[in-house]
Amino acid sequence: MSIKYNLRQKSQPGVAGGGQKKWYAAVAADGELTIDDLVKQIEKFSALSEADIRGVIIALENVIVDQIVNGKIIRLDKLGSFYPSLSSEGVDKEEDFSTAKIRNAKVNYRPGKRISDALSTATFKKKD
Repeated sequence: MSIKYNLRQKSQPGVAGGGQKKWYAAVAADGELTIDDLVKQIEKFSALSEADIRGVIIALENVIVDQIVNGKIIRLDKLGSFYPSLSSEGVDKEEDFSTAKIRNAKVNYRPGKRISDALSTATFKKKD
């Protein structure tokens, strides 16, 4: 299998009028997997039942939700890490900062080595 891509033409960022447009590759999603699909795939590699696998996935989601809002980094060994990050307005003086300056919080994901390595050996094919 290959990662499929399309080409998109983009302007140069930060250049008035867009500057010279160039073509860039962008992933063309080739479907998606739902929790049902994941459960069926995991069943092939496990002695656990469908209900047990589904229960673990839902419990994992609940634990991540509970912990990420407390600023924890969730390390899932070879899967990678989830961690919170913030975006805020800047202020000139530390004492001028308040939580009102925080615009949003989001979750970042950093893949584990095995996942990163898999992508480094991926092949690519232009989507028809």
